[in-house]
Amino acid sequence: MSTDMGSREPERRSGPLHGITVVDFGHFIAAPGAGQTLADLGADVIKVETPAGDQARGVGSYGAAIIRGYNRRKRSVALNLREPEQRQAALDLVAAADVVIHNMRPGVMERLGLGADVLRSVNAGVILASVTGFGTSGPSRTRPGLDIAAQAESGLMSVTGEAGRQAQRVGAPIVDHVSAAALVQGILAALFHRERTGEGDEVTVSLLDTAVDLQRVNWGEYGLTGDMPTRRGNGQPGAAPGADHFTTADGSVVVSAYTDDKFATLCRHAGVPELLEDPRFADNPSRVAHRPVLLAALAPYFAARTSEAVVEELSALGIVSGAIRDYAQVLEAEDVRAGGIFARCRDSDGAEYRMPGLPFTTTHRPRDGDGGEVPALGQHTEEVLAEVRARAGALPG
Repeated sequence: MSTDMGSREPERRSGPLHGITVVDFGHFIAAPGAGQTLADLGADVIKVETPAGDQARGVGSYGAAIIRGYNRRKRSVALNLREPEQRQAALDLVAAADVVIHNMRPGVMERLGLGADVLRSVNAGVILASVTGFGTSGPSRTRPGLDIAAQAESGLMSVTGEAGRQAQRVGAPIVDHVSAAALVQGILAALFHRERTGEGDEVTVSLLDTAVDLQRVNWGEYGLTGDMPTRRGNGQPGAAPGADHFTTADGSVVVSAYTDDKFATLCRHAGVPELLEDPRFADNPSRVAHRPVLLAALAPYFAARTSEAVVEELSALGIVSGAIRDYAQVLEAEDVRAGGIFARCRDSDGAEYRMPGLPFTTTHRPRDGDGGEVPALGQHTEEVLAEVRARAGALPG
């Protein structure tokens, strides 16, 4: 582990990764998202930005939301990496780091004088972790890659949306977010390997690979049946009722009750036991084949009740269901509030807001409701560079 680089905010003084230093050269979501998780786990994450800042800083409210969502608890250092003296400052940071993160296209770090060989020359044990759009070896390795391109080219958009309608992106940048999580997994494995062997490592994740992996069940079914996955709306292609949408008195719900026993329970509770004698619904394949008729027969039960009443009744019967909520309703949902996923966060100017934190807890790191602060561009430049100079002055020779 690297030497602690000086004074820290109280939130950096604890956590399983206390004492780990991360240099984050990332932009937008995937790489900064990995740095965010490491910071939440106690690492000292130094975000190295250009004088213009993370590219997300210039993309209006969406970019501001990215900065808020993926850069809490970090220290921001603004450096012009094309200037030799400032590039050297970046190398000095890497020399004391445990992990370096970036999501530059292949070749960009090398052109900046910060390629893997250079970084290893100043720190042989460092873990180099990167995210690319399309990998490092294929014909698209130098293409710019964002979440939407990975959704498109992985097949994910081809199965998202209603039958016969235009392909749809998923309503949140899930490929970027899950790629960040995958990068963290790789980094933690590399840190464990280094703890055992003393060896550095290199971790790579591509948005395309992540998007393909997100569809693992679809790939399994495609391999088993040979049937091309297509857009079919809300229902699961091979199960009915499975993830099906029903309109309620005040909104809508989704329901899955496709095993024979749960289907029988649903029919009896919904007041349509005669469906159990109908050969069109005799088993799951039959129900899938006659899904529209089945849903129409069940619809009156749902239309007569509120979404919350449906969820309460069906949950008591062991049937999976969920009320479809908007964001305001999610914030007020009792389960969400009880879980404490939303933390109190703040900008460098003191403005406060709520943002989801880590989606897990541990015995030794329960949620305390404090999500930390998002740094302003270059807010910690002098502080961090002073630490670098002090450390250099303390070295022998």
